[in-house]
Amino acid sequence: MARYIGPKSRIARKFGEAIFGADKVLAKRNFPPGQHGNNRRRKTSEYGVMLAEKQKAKYTYGVLEKQFRNLFDKAASASGITGEILLQSLECRLDNLVFRLGIAPTRAAARQLVNHKHITVDGKVVNIASYSVKPGQVIAVREKSKSLEVIADSLAGFNHSKYPWIEWDENLKCGKMLHKPERADIPENIKEQLIVELYSKN
Repeated sequence: MARYIGPKSRIARKFGEAIFGADKVLAKRNFPPGQHGNNRRRKTSEYGVMLAEKQKAKYTYGVLEKQFRNLFDKAASASGITGEILLQSLECRLDNLVFRLGIAPTRAAARQLVNHKHITVDGKVVNIASYSVKPGQVIAVREKSKSLEVIADSLAGFNHSKYPWIEWDENLKCGKMLHKPERADIPENIKEQLIVELYSKN
C-alpha cells in the first residue's frame, strides 16, 4: 500500500501538533513550514478548517484518501454517530492496535512489523496493516520475533492501563481488544464532526 513517506516534521508543523509522536523540530519551530510560515496571519476558510481536520486524521493513522473515504462511507451507513464510528474503525486497524499495545513505538513502525509478518491475530500471521480487528481477537508477537530489539525497547515500561479497551499479557506478549473504544477513551485530538461535515458537502 502506498503511504506518506515525506518529512514528518513538516506535516507536524503544518498542524501544530506532534501527530507522529515526539518531535524535537516542532518544539523549536512551532509554526507552519515554508519561507513565510512564521508570519502567516491569513484567515482559514470554514472549508479549509474541515479539510485540514480530515488531513490530520489521515496522517495520524497513516491512511490514504481512498481507504479513508471507504471507512467514512461504511461509518455513514452504520447506525450510530458517524464521526465516532469512523474513529473506532481507524482504532480497530491492526497497525494501530500494535501501536496501542506498545509493541511498536509509532504507527509507522507498527505497520512495518505487520508487513514483515512479525504479528499474529488469533494465532495466524496477518501481514495486512489495515486488517480490522474484532473484539475478542488476540494480537500477539510471533514467537521467533519476540527477541526483536525494537519490540523489546518499545514494551519496556509501557503503560498499558491507559487504553481500557485493550488488555496485555506480558508473559505471552499478546494483547486482546476487549471492545471498541468509546470516543472519550480515544486520545487523538481530532474533531471528527468537521470531517463528517466536509464529506456531507461533497
